[in-house]
Amino acid sequence: MSDPFFMDDMMFNIVPVFIVIIFIIVIGGFIFSAVKGIGQWKSNEQSPKLSVPAVVKSKRTDISRRGNMHNDHHHSHTHTKYFVTFEFESGDRSEFHVSGKEYGLLSEGDIGTLTFQGTRYLEFERDMQG
Repeated sequence: MSDPFFMDDMMFNIVPVFIVIIFIIVIGGFIFSAVKGIGQWKSNEQSPKLSVPAVVKSKRTDISRRGNMHNDHHHSHTHTKYFVTFEFESGDRSEFHVSGKEYGLLSEGDIGTLTFQGTRYLEFERDMQG
């Protein structure tokens, strides 16, 4: 016959190890994201500010939803990220994360001057059409 105390001992040894492993994975993910963000910020800071002719080619949104229960009520929160793709005279394209306000002001087909620094969008000034 198997010893019932052996199974209890095994659970008391495995569960704490499992919890520690999950904790390490979660903390590691946070650290990785922070280091990646700092690296991108530093790279952008070292990049020159460029102003080049460009056309707004496309726009898209990325909506994330998060929900939770609190006092028997379901609460959900959404977060929207806005992206705009610009095409340069060379035919190359770059996508930039922009604010909701900028997203609303830009239209596909707009022609003007894009100012950016690395992967950081700074502004888009439309050409005056007369």
